[in-house]
Amino acid sequence: MNSMEHILKLVQEGGLSIDDAKQKLEDLARASVLEEGVADMGFAQLDINREKRTGFPEVIFGEGKTAEQLIAIFQKLVQHADRVLATRVDAAKAELLTAAVGGATYHPAARAVTWFKHPILRVHEGYVAVVCAGTSDLPVAEEAALTAECMGSHVERVYDVGVAGIHRLFRRLPVIRGANAIVVAAGMEGALTSVVGGLVAKPVIAVPTSIGYGASFQGMAALLAMLNSCAPGVSVVNIDNGFGAGYYAALINKNLSKG
Repeated sequence: MNSMEHILKLVQEGGLSIDDAKQKLEDLARASVLEEGVADMGFAQLDINREKRTGFPEVIFGEGKTAEQLIAIFQKLVQHADRVLATRVDAAKAELLTAAVGGATYHPAARAVTWFKHPILRVHEGYVAVVCAGTSDLPVAEEAALTAECMGSHVERVYDVGVAGIHRLFRRLPVIRGANAIVVAAGMEGALTSVVGGLVAKPVIAVPTSIGYGASFQGMAALLAMLNSCAPGVSVVNIDNGFGAGYYAALINKNLSKG
C-alpha cells in the first residue's frame, strides 16, 4: 500500500478529515516532484527539473571541479535538457570536455562551454545590450552576453566605451537605449554604470569586475561605487558575475516579450 492509498483509506475509515487529507496529498505531490527531479551522481545532485520551474536548465559552474566531474555532469544534463551551459571553464578542461561531448563548443572569451540539441534560436523579441568599459573587462562581459544568448535573447555588444574616453559611449547610445535591458561591466572605479544609468530609460544591471590597480581591491571599489550609484534604475550583481547579470537581463527581455 503506497502513501496515497494509505491517506485515502484513512479518509474512508473516518480517521482523517478531507482538509487534512488534501494537505497530505499536496505534501506528497511536492515530495514526489522533488525526488523525481534529482539525478544523484554521488559527488553532485543535479536539479534536472529546474527548466520546468524556472525556464532554464541548471548551469554548471566549472571552477573547482575536476575535468572528470565536469564531463560527467555535462553528459548527464545533455540527457535531460535541450541546451547546456558550463561557465568558468579553463582551456585545458574545455579541450577534454568538448572531446567527450559531441556538439559541445568552447567560447574562450567567455570561458564557457555550450551544447545545443537544436541550433540556438533568438526566441524573444527585443534585445539585451552588454556594455563594458574596457577590453580587460571582456571575459565578464562575454559571459553575460553568452548567457543571455543561451536563454534566447539577441545581444548587442558595446565594448571599450569607458569613461576615460566617454565620447566613444555617446556614439553607441542609440543601440544602448534601444535595448530592453542593459548589462554594464566595469572595473577600476566602476563609473560607467552611473553614466549609463543617467542616460537611459531601461533597467541597468551592473557588474563590477576585478580589473584594476591595488586600491581597486579586486573589484571591491567598483562594487561599492555601483551600489552607491546616484543613477536610478540600477541593480548590482557580485564581482565578476557576468552569468548572473546576463541571466537577469535575459529574464527581463523574456518577460517584456510576452507583452
